[in-house]
Amino acid sequence: MTDNIGPVDASVNPRYSGIATFARLPRIEDVPRADIAVVGIPFDSGVSYRPGTRFGPSHVRESSRLLRPYNPAQDVSPFQLAQVVDAGDIPVNPFDLTEAVTEVERAALALGEQVQRLVTIGGDHTVALPLLRAVAVKHGPVAVLHFDAHLDTWDTYFGAPITHGTPFRRASEEGLIDLTASCHVGTRGPLYSKQDLEDDERLGFSIVSSEYIEEHGVEAAIDRILTRIGDKPLYVSIDIDVLDPAHAPGTGTPEAGGLTSRELLRILRALRDRDIVGADVVEVSPAYDHAQMTGIAASHVVYELVTLLAARLAS
Repeated sequence: MTDNIGPVDASVNPRYSGIATFARLPRIEDVPRADIAVVGIPFDSGVSYRPGTRFGPSHVRESSRLLRPYNPAQDVSPFQLAQVVDAGDIPVNPFDLTEAVTEVERAALALGEQVQRLVTIGGDHTVALPLLRAVAVKHGPVAVLHFDAHLDTWDTYFGAPITHGTPFRRASEEGLIDLTASCHVGTRGPLYSKQDLEDDERLGFSIVSSEYIEEHGVEAAIDRILTRIGDKPLYVSIDIDVLDPAHAPGTGTPEAGGLTSRELLRILRALRDRDIVGADVVEVSPAYDHAQMTGIAASHVVYELVTLLAARLAS
């Protein structure tokens, strides 16, 4: 496609001016049609430690002003290949977590009728559950590639079955995940017990840990990931705390020893030939950010995902 409406021209309107849509893209209501929508979910009622990810979508948008139309690492101009839009935020109940999860699922299903692919900016990781529910309506059980310092397959917190630490356990139990093709990447740090790992394997995940990447390198990690996910429909879920706090301090549950921004982007680019059916980037908490470090990292991650989706849709 060559008739797509792209970002605001920075030679006409300086990058620091105007409404901060993602990458200064048009809003969904300003175009006749759209292929890919970037949508925010300002929600943090499921967090267990630092709050503040309800402000993540606006922070990532503000941090995305410097993104440009051509992605040289992938040799793709994503906004020429697909009509990409900012669909604004999904309004969710800040007082009732159960109702909020229902609202996210309902809104994701409705947006899925308007566009072919969604990339979501959170918000805390709780939102992955309703997003996977919406994806499964179209695609059935999907391979999940989950970038995170944590497993997020715990059972409950204080008796609550749905929190930002439980979405992939619930998704596995609900049959939303392909149990033969899902994988955590970048996990590290202390656990409650070894039982956490045993439960996680039973729920359908393999692990490419941060330690594995340090010891064997990014290329070996990519080989393991691609072998695991195969050619299944793929959902990519990225908790920004997969990055080391040196690269992403603005998050709710930081863990030392994480990936660099460069390592994460390299792994994502290796997914170019895969059938990505949806994605999220979550857990950006701007109150703990410095010089937009976390917001900039997250905005580049979203940009790489959008590029992957645009290239796939155009192929």
